[in-house]
Amino acid sequence: MPLTNAQLSELLAAASADYTERRQRALRRASRHALMWPVEAAGLADEGAPLTTLNSVGPWVARIIEEILENPPEVPDPDETRQNFLTMSEARAILDDGPEWTQELRADLQMHSTYSDGSRSITEMAMGAMAKGYDYIAITDHSKGLKIAGGFDEVVLAEQMKEIDGVNAEIESQGHDFRILRSIEMNLDTTGAGDMEPDALAKLDVVVGSFHSKLRLKEAQTERALGAARNPDVQIMGHPHGRMYGVRMGVRGDWGRVLEEGAANGKAYEINSQPNRQDLSVPMLELARDVGVPLTIGTDAHSIEELDTVDLSLAAAVKAGIPKEQILNFKPVDEFLGWVATSRETAAAKLR
Repeated sequence: MPLTNAQLSELLAAASADYTERRQRALRRASRHALMWPVEAAGLADEGAPLTTLNSVGPWVARIIEEILENPPEVPDPDETRQNFLTMSEARAILDDGPEWTQELRADLQMHSTYSDGSRSITEMAMGAMAKGYDYIAITDHSKGLKIAGGFDEVVLAEQMKEIDGVNAEIESQGHDFRILRSIEMNLDTTGAGDMEPDALAKLDVVVGSFHSKLRLKEAQTERALGAARNPDVQIMGHPHGRMYGVRMGVRGDWGRVLEEGAANGKAYEINSQPNRQDLSVPMLELARDVGVPLTIGTDAHSIEELDTVDLSLAAAVKAGIPKEQILNFKPVDEFLGWVATSRETAAAKLR
């Protein structure tokens, strides 16, 4: 069998140890970007097409890849921080066999704008999502606890809500059936608690909560994840595991127990599409499938172009055997908001 892009990624990373610093960087960069090559490099080589059309592949790296393909060495096992990641070429092959997954998707439930660390305005992100055929999106800029990513406070959140209302009114006036949901990606601490006032969060259409710190600890953090599952102000857990390709494993713990607790508390768990996150992973999604906890898909896009990474989440769901009915993005917006209301009622009942 020809080497896959995933295998080439490992071989390029291993080969980098044999070169000086500049060439090491080139090989490691190509290794990382191999995740997002849209086609298999081996297929291009078989066709006689130039490998330099692939991202981060210059003439020298192309020659290294050609040598690897001609005389394939043993592929090293990826370390734990590089396991269970799909490549874009693999994802698209999976979706080619199930085009309805792309055609029937109604929403993207995590993305960022210039209010925090995104590169495009709310209007521009909405236009990009409309071009993909979506019915609704959630704008989930960062909360005040994550200053490094431009996180904002309750005052700015109120201003953003007004802007979203205005953009929605403009979209409706143009005859489009599309809605921007008022949301936030709230930073969660080591206990699972958030950093925004509950009264401000209650005015949003939906709240995403995410971990952004202490994600490299070796010891289990089950109680931290359980605390987030019980947070009454959060409906969706964003990139729940907190893993990062080649960098960290994320929150370790008893995730079967965590997902069961999340289901009992009316939470949904995200399949994050960022290539270096892909979180939940396929093995974690298999756990979620068995528990039956609701799932969402969020590209976590910081630009219009990143909206296309949604294929990674869809393919992961297909590979894990997740039924579409378990993924909230396939619901019409009114049904999704009905789920949010039920989630909030479940959380309120737990507090009584």
